Amino acid sequence: MFLVDSHCHLDRLDLSQLGGNLDAVMAKAQEYGIEKMLCVSINLENFPAVLSLAHQYDHVYASVGVHPSEQEGVEPSTKELVALADDPRVVAIGETGLDYFYNKGDLEWQRDRFRRHIAAAIETDLPLIIHTRDSHEDTLRIIKEEGTQQVRGVMHCFTGDWKTALAAMELGFYISFSGIITFKNAEDLRSVVKQMPEDRILVETDSPYLTPTPNRGKPNQPAYVRYVAEQIALLRGVPLEKIASLTSNNFAALFNRIGLV
Repeated sequence: MFLVDSHCHLDRLDLSQLGGNLDAVMAKAQEYGIEKMLCVSINLENFPAVLSLAHQYDHVYASVGVHPSEQEGVEPSTKELVALADDPRVVAIGETGLDYFYNKGDLEWQRDRFRRHIAAAIETDLPLIIHTRDSHEDTLRIIKEEGTQQVRGVMHCFTGDWKTALAAMELGFYISFSGIITFKNAEDLRSVVKQMPEDRILVETDSPYLTPTPNRGKPNQPAYVRYVAEQIALLRGVPLEKIASLTSNNFAALFNRIGLV
């Protein structure tokens, strides 16, 4: 049995709290049965560090993109995203999307950035990693306007309702669940987990954030994606091995450049 952490930020881990170095993090992940990880970019300034990790570890892959809430760094052009995605260790564009929770006022700049990322995904034929918070309607609308049937991807760290999940899946997107599904106040989200078709489920940590129960209060790390998978197995009444198998297969199907490197 092996699992995949489909969304983590290895470059942002506080290693002083996790064994002192990244090799310790990798060893614990292996102990917990995690065999692949996708290290996700949130800005271009730190993208070289993200890419370096993907070259350093054979089981780590990278994305390239600028998070919707990032405002201080380089504003990416579609051309630049496409060029950076040429490295074979880059398997996705993002994370990108819209965030109306942390960002207020005129957010047209955020929507413009999202459109550039969609264009880059179409040009490179790579999947999108979507961050959407308090913005599901606009997120899906822009995907429809810019991508039609040309884009695919994942709604990462999903927190929406079943209607939103269905709409995203109709556009060809996968739904990724994080440690949030283990939180006490996440009953509505657990209801979505129970209804999901097997071929659209992914699991992630979003580490170092959103540490799942039973490790709330501690730094998150890729090993803990196992707790997310265990919760899904419990909710759906199936063995953990089944969730591990189907989520790993879904990861390989979506991020299909991995099979080429």
